[in-house]
Amino acid sequence: MDFGSFLKAPEMKIRIVTYRDIFQDKAMIENRFGEEYRDRSAVIKLDPADLKQLSVKKGETVIVKNSYGTVVVKAEESGYETPHKGIAYMPKSPWSNMLVSDETSGTGVPKFKDISATVTSAKGQKVTELEL
Repeated sequence: MDFGSFLKAPEMKIRIVTYRDIFQDKAMIENRFGEEYRDRSAVIKLDPADLKQLSVKKGETVIVKNSYGTVVVKAEESGYETPHKGIAYMPKSPWSNMLVSDETSGTGVPKFKDISATVTSAKGQKVTELEL
């Protein structure tokens, strides 16, 4: 065992904004439980500086968790030119819904646009599978 195996992976607090994606919607219509839908939905888009801080490369898995749930998804660069350190984006999907509070403050609508969570590397782990 090497010394690095005792070190905890870097973890950071993030705010998640969910969004709709037309390509994800197309994949869902074709096969909600298919590989293309999972590949377009089980992702989190992070600022390049956040990926570097987490020591995560594009396409590697990360653990995203908060008091409502935990999910393993693939990390991607957001592609936005303006830095947005600490703010991440996830498509609205079963994976992002695992992190959404059931509290609606009487509106009946969950808060999809401002989810607090932590993210850390999940090297070697697979994306969370949906239970049928």
